[in-house]
Amino acid sequence: MKKEYKRKLLFLLSAAAMFLLTCPLTVFAAEEEAAQPLVYATFWALLPPIVAIALALITKEVYSSLFIGILVGGLFYSGFNFEGTILHIYNDGIIGVLTDSYNMGILVFLVILGIMVALMNKAGGSAAFGRWASEHIHSKVGAQLATILLGVLIFIDDYFNCLTVGSVMRPVTDKQNISRAKLAYLIDATAAPICIIAPISSWAAAVSGFVPGEDGLSVFVRAIPYNYYALLTIVMMVSMVLLKTEFGSMATHEKNAEKGDLFTTAGRPYANAEDGKESSKGTVIDLLIPILALVVCCVIGMIYTGGFFEGADFVTAFSQSDASVGLAIGSFFGLLITIILYMCRRVLSFKESMQCVPEGFKAMVPAILILTFAWTLKAMTDSLGAKEFVAELVKSASGSFMSFLPAIIFLVGCFLAFATGTSWGTFGILIPIVVEAFSQTDERLMIISISACMAGAVCGDHCSPISDTTIMASAGAQCDHVNHVSTQLPYAIVAAGVSFVSYIIAGFLRNAFLSLAVAVILMIAVVILIKKILQEKNQQTE
Repeated sequence: MKKEYKRKLLFLLSAAAMFLLTCPLTVFAAEEEAAQPLVYATFWALLPPIVAIALALITKEVYSSLFIGILVGGLFYSGFNFEGTILHIYNDGIIGVLTDSYNMGILVFLVILGIMVALMNKAGGSAAFGRWASEHIHSKVGAQLATILLGVLIFIDDYFNCLTVGSVMRPVTDKQNISRAKLAYLIDATAAPICIIAPISSWAAAVSGFVPGEDGLSVFVRAIPYNYYALLTIVMMVSMVLLKTEFGSMATHEKNAEKGDLFTTAGRPYANAEDGKESSKGTVIDLLIPILALVVCCVIGMIYTGGFFEGADFVTAFSQSDASVGLAIGSFFGLLITIILYMCRRVLSFKESMQCVPEGFKAMVPAILILTFAWTLKAMTDSLGAKEFVAELVKSASGSFMSFLPAIIFLVGCFLAFATGTSWGTFGILIPIVVEAFSQTDERLMIISISACMAGAVCGDHCSPISDTTIMASAGAQCDHVNHVSTQLPYAIVAAGVSFVSYIIAGFLRNAFLSLAVAVILMIAVVILIKKILQEKNQQTE
């Protein structure tokens, strides 16, 4: 314990020393900042997120790690000018991202979902569902498959998916001694991967908008069979559940969960989220109706922002919807219906419902803090020209190795999304470049490469500790965020490796379903091989 304390103290002192050492440089700084920093659109633009990610994995402390990454970005942008660094971090960074209407809509949505979870817990709906599920789900395999199925069914939006699946399935998986890290992985692996292959989702709407000069939705649908990371992640997840195979640090978490320790580590950031007495009147209806109301209201909210009630058809309205506003409005009406339902059923009084408002807000404070820092870090990398650096990198490679290009684009997408924590931002950078490079030459390779952009973005987003979806999955499972990242990473890397090989194959075959069949067979073979290696290893240790 003392050793750990000393290590963290040394880390904080080093960070403080670095900050103080840069202060004297103010004297020598130019009176006016240049229009662009010296490191603009160079590899150095990616250093801030690399620093933040490395520190988070080393120290197991995400808040200070993210802030130091932000600090590095601010220093690079200002040329190590003290005043410029502070102004950039706060004016352009923290305050800037919190005054962004899209980000604020997501935070409102997050808080309302937290309140709804607190309401469902206090009403006894979650406990009632847990009792019902314990009578019908009698194994760990059944509980995990039920979690996956629910994640697949909620394909509208990844934020909504993470928090809803977590709140509904957490009592069930806890009952079956499934670790919170494994629950977080199941949630995360069915959130973005499902949304990126569902034509009716906020992700499909985003991708459609990034395809200039083409029918965005048609391109999205044609790209689905080539979206290997999303499809293979689902295949891998189901295969591992059925074969009862775990590896890496996840295996340790699952072994400890079998003994009753669902967390393994001391980190329990959401331990107090469910404190308080539950109503004894709650039934399964008190969980299902609020969830159904939330789904319906969020869908209506999204198509409303897309102009559905002004004459646009459903698909068009969804493709041009504002997910942030739609989800915020929809979740508000879902909350309203939930409160009225509980009052009419005399499960909770109005006063008891209002007591859940601060409880739900407090439960989401860790996720809100991490999201705010993650968005600020993205603002730092944007100001340093990370997008331009990667775009130029991809353009320089597009003239050669044409058949290998989808695999190369997949790796670039992985790296960019991992470093920036945003898959949508990665779409916006890479997809227009791919369309420009291939639309007039090889349409089929364009479709494969667009899929590689989407798959790489989802893969990097899935691995990154600063990804908002990864943060949401931790919040939904009420799992320590660093635990979720460290246990999920080996699984994501395996799926990414098979996807990379699959894109090489697809680049030569250029046949959607034949390439997909080969990819699925390869993924299942890898899972079986992992199981065999683990069995042999266990036999040697016994």
